Amino acid sequence: QVQLVESGGGLVQAGGSLRLSCAPSGRTFSRYAMGWFRQAPGKEREFVAAISWSEGCTDYADSVKGRFSISRDNGKNTVHLQMNSLKPEDTAVYYCAGNAVGPSRYDYCGPSRYDYWGQGTQVTVSS
Repeated sequence: QVQLVESGGGLVQAGGSLRLSCAPSGRTFSRYAMGWFRQAPGKEREFVAAISWSEGCTDYADSVKGRFSISRDNGKNTVHLQMNSLKPEDTAVYYCAGNAVGPSRYDYCGPSRYDYWGQGTQVTVSS
């Protein structure tokens, strides 16, 4: 059973930056597409960004394109979300997710079919 642990959340002023990280405890995640999602108070969880196992594909929600960047280091079993030009509307609990993929889907990146989830890390952007 894969357990994902997020870190790097916190409080930042609008226009600032944060870098979130996600690492698995236990078995390696080297064959997982990875994603980030977020949930603001009173709202449904929404897709933020994803990266394929091959690192050849990334996908972003329109609301974060040009401001957020997802990356991964399979050698260190980590995935990161660099968040720049943060806005108050980015305030949410951010969740890391893993999608187990076989060879035919090593290039998959997208908002669906995630099997494993972290507990979340709070990001608060003040105006």
